Amino acid sequence: MPMQRMIPLLVFIFSSFMLWNAWQQEHLPKQNTVQTQSNPVGVNQASSTPTLPSTEKTISASAISNSELTNLKQGERVKVTTDVFQAEFDTVGGDLKRLKLLKQLTTGQDAGKPLDLFNDVGDIPYVVQTGLIGGNLPNHTSSYIPSVTSATLEPNQNSVSLSFKATVPNKVEVIKTYTFTRGSYLITLNTTIHNLGNQPLKTDSYYQFLRGSKAPPGDPRFVSTYTGPAFYTEASKFEKLSFKDIDKGAHDIPGQANNGWVAMIQHYFVSAWLPSQGTQREFYARKVGDDLYTAGLIIPVNEIAPGGTSSVNVPLYAGPQEGEKLKALAPGLQLTIDFGRLTIIATPIFYVLNLIHSWVNNWGVAIILLTVLIKLIFFPLSAASYKSMAKMRTLQPKMTRLKEQFGEDKARLNQAMMELYRTEKINPLGGCLPMVVQIPVFISLYWVLLEAVELRNAPFIGWIHDLSAKDPFYILPLIMTASMFIQQRMSPKPPDPVQAKVMMFMPLMFSFMFFFFPAGLVLYWVVNNILSIAQQWQITKMMGDGNKK
Repeated sequence: MPMQRMIPLLVFIFSSFMLWNAWQQEHLPKQNTVQTQSNPVGVNQASSTPTLPSTEKTISASAISNSELTNLKQGERVKVTTDVFQAEFDTVGGDLKRLKLLKQLTTGQDAGKPLDLFNDVGDIPYVVQTGLIGGNLPNHTSSYIPSVTSATLEPNQNSVSLSFKATVPNKVEVIKTYTFTRGSYLITLNTTIHNLGNQPLKTDSYYQFLRGSKAPPGDPRFVSTYTGPAFYTEASKFEKLSFKDIDKGAHDIPGQANNGWVAMIQHYFVSAWLPSQGTQREFYARKVGDDLYTAGLIIPVNEIAPGGTSSVNVPLYAGPQEGEKLKALAPGLQLTIDFGRLTIIATPIFYVLNLIHSWVNNWGVAIILLTVLIKLIFFPLSAASYKSMAKMRTLQPKMTRLKEQFGEDKARLNQAMMELYRTEKINPLGGCLPMVVQIPVFISLYWVLLEAVELRNAPFIGWIHDLSAKDPFYILPLIMTASMFIQQRMSPKPPDPVQAKVMMFMPLMFSFMFFFFPAGLVLYWVVNNILSIAQQWQITKMMGDGNKK
């Protein structure tokens, strides 16, 4: 198939893929739907089997008003600084209310500042909340007393800790202890519960994210990236639960398990509660206010005798989506990196890209070398495609004569053209089919370059300081547009004048969206087009058609 037909085919397939992906996120129904509970599921007092909670054991509207959840009541702030974090805790709840990632810088207008992952002020509230379920036990609205007013990880320290204590006289004392480790985005939370009463104490602890539904600023235009909760268990595997699914009141979540985690995902970053394997837990998600949602898990606490103590230890990851590090933390956590439906292809592609980067230490150069490698792998298919196009060029005079002979009789013209193809032993699809085989690789690479946090703030050369952002001067998109025009000129012209005019503007139509795509993705297409032009020119020349237009 000639280039003028391949280009619109690629446009159609690529655009359809993007539209389908966006439609799935908006409308795809979930299987095994269950009705969203107004309260999270809890654990029965008399049994270790999780059941629906009684009205006494709720952490939603009946026990905590929506205004309390929405207003995010503030108390005294306690700051912690490490080599990767600047964290702020609040004495209300003893919870983490603000978290800056010191090694992950913002982009756009405020470029160069540490990125806020958690924040309880601004347009997108996003915090963690923990506590106990039942009666007047301390939860995320209770007052806590901090062990220190601030803490810093000193150069000679490997870790730093701080604690918050809440007491209900003659009933319970709760101590939350957070531990930060040098070089790690993992924060360990240990909740110690002392029974101060004269009766056995049975309760459950909960760990949740509270977040608005808006995507973070700076997401690329014309592409769909996921923002919202996700769950994982060995039985149900990886499940996303969009905010719109929660709004509709029907969704699929794992429910009860002794493994798995709950996460809140946004482009390039993830936070996740990671209880240890074998610990009983139950997952939940709900809407708690105007554009405010929670997703979390409940862990039963062993019955505590009068005067006794029990502890629950749950790590919190809050940082970039770095695949190998996530994989080492918990099974399936690397799946929060959304490589789309073709993850099985995208994962090895990213592995090769990362391997090349370890040699050249420049992500732009790594993209170029990966493109060359892919082009070499597909060289036989591409060569077959260009040979077919070169043969089609030799038929142009004969096809023009056929058009003149049959005029507007489309049926007879098509019949005559098919007869010509049989006589000349040319497959009209020969130039198209090899490209179709490569499309899954192109789509997979598209997701790799879009989702890899390693490209965030990664410089290439000169004016490109961030391969995850658009080219600030649109130089790469302009080069790509020019390369598409060159490819078009090298391809046989369609016999239909109307189609010829449409094809003249096709590169502009196809290139428009690339003006807003990440520079790393456009770089791939530029290199791929240049290599394709060189390959097409060489094959055409070898077939003795180098001077034909």
